[in-house]
Amino acid sequence: MSPGDFMGLCAVLTAMIVMFAILAGAYKRRLAFLERKLEITVGATAEKAAQYAAHNSDIENRVRVLERIITDGGSGRDIAFQIEALRGESGLEVTTQ
Repeated sequence: MSPGDFMGLCAVLTAMIVMFAILAGAYKRRLAFLERKLEITVGATAEKAAQYAAHNSDIENRVRVLERIITDGGSGRDIAFQIEALRGESGLEVTTQ
């Protein structure tokens, strides 16, 4: 192996090490980006789950009130007034098909 061949081999090895370092840095940045993206997704998912839980709680409360209205008895007119009062409290529109 001549000195020229040795210098060429050193140059190739140095270039390979530099390329590996550059690719490792790029991969590290990509992982950091994906981690941040995942954190944002988790935050949005948790917020949406909390909204669903609150909505579910509201619906459960409405069903309890309706069950109480129906099981307490009373005339049809009283029940209608109570249901209309309940509809007015929640601000929700009920549509019929």
